[in-house]
Amino acid sequence: MAIEAGQRIPEARLWRRAGEGVEPVSTGEIFAGRRTVLFGVPGAFTPTCSDEHLPGYLERARDLLAAGVQRIVCMAVNDPWVMDAWGRAHGVGDEILMVADPVAELTRALGLESDRTASGLGWRCRRFAAVLDDGVFLYVAVEPARGVTVCGAGNLLDVLRASA
Repeated sequence: MAIEAGQRIPEARLWRRAGEGVEPVSTGEIFAGRRTVLFGVPGAFTPTCSDEHLPGYLERARDLLAAGVQRIVCMAVNDPWVMDAWGRAHGVGDEILMVADPVAELTRALGLESDRTASGLGWRCRRFAAVLDDGVFLYVAVEPARGVTVCGAGNLLDVLRASA
């Protein structure tokens, strides 16, 4: 069952690029004490993720911050090197924290895993977006089909503005 509003983010270890290597970062470290937008994608450098989902958050980053978000986090079941390269390719800089969930630890704990082995992709994360406050989910949107309809940055902005 997928995570729902009102639940706390499970403790899990994600990975990010750091200096010349990579380092683990806990969900507690990422989400504690701040309002955060978390969005998950099926894969870095994949068409919809690269052409629509990530760019939408990058384009609306300042609007999200103005609406009270303190951090924007992008997650995928990829390795931290790939997530870093994807972020650099899109020029995310410090606007979006790019984290890897290489063994789908958090993805599975959230109930958002997707078996894409038939298409050669292995296990991936379903496309989703959420707003968390101090590690508690306030809002969760999981895409019902292909594309970005309910979990794009514009949709989250509408949710944030309506709750203000």
